[in-house]
Amino acid sequence: MDQKNTLDLMKRLSLSMFRKSFFGIYHGSLSARISLTKFTINKKDAIFDGLQDKDFITIDEKRDYKWDEASIDSEIHLNIYKTIYEAKFIAFAMPPNTVAYSLNHDYIMPDDYFGKMHFSKIKIYDPKNMDDWYERAPYEISKTMIKNRINFLIIRGYGIVLHSRSLNELAKTVALIDNSVKILQHKALS
Repeated sequence: MDQKNTLDLMKRLSLSMFRKSFFGIYHGSLSARISLTKFTINKKDAIFDGLQDKDFITIDEKRDYKWDEASIDSEIHLNIYKTIYEAKFIAFAMPPNTVAYSLNHDYIMPDDYFGKMHFSKIKIYDPKNMDDWYERAPYEISKTMIKNRINFLIIRGYGIVLHSRSLNELAKTVALIDNSVKILQHKALS
C-alpha cells in the first residue's frame, strides 16, 4: 500500500475510532511504519474526527525540528517500531469503558462470545507511579509487549497501546476489548 492510500485509511480509521470515543479531541495517536527508521504519525494538535494529510508528519529516530510537531506519543511508537519488527501500525486509544474498568481490576476476562473467541484473560498493566510515566512509557510498553508476546497492552488509567500488521486489526482489537468490558460492566450492575 502506498503512502497516500495509507494516509487515507488512517484518516477513515481515526474518524471511526473518534466516533466510538476511542480517540479524544487531542488525545490518542496513530502511526504507520514507512521504513526501518521512519514512520508517519499524527501531529500533536490533531483533531481525530477530521484528520487531513497536513495533520500527519513523517519522523525518524534522529531528533530534529519535526519532533516538536509530532504527537507526544512519538517516543512510544518509535520504541515499538525499533524493538518489534512485525509492527507496521501503532495506535494509542483511550476507550472510556476500558480505562474506567482498568482502575478497579487487574484482569479482563471476557464473558461475551466475540471477546472469548479472541482473548482469554487480559492482564491490566499497572504503571504504578503516574508522575514519571511518560518518561518510562516508551521503554516499559515495548519491553512488556516483547516479554509477554502480546500486541496490545492495557495500561491502568491510561488506555491501550497496540501494534499490528493491519490498521483494520488495530481498530477491531480496540473495539472487541471495549465491547467486552462494556458487557462486563453491565453484567456487574444487573
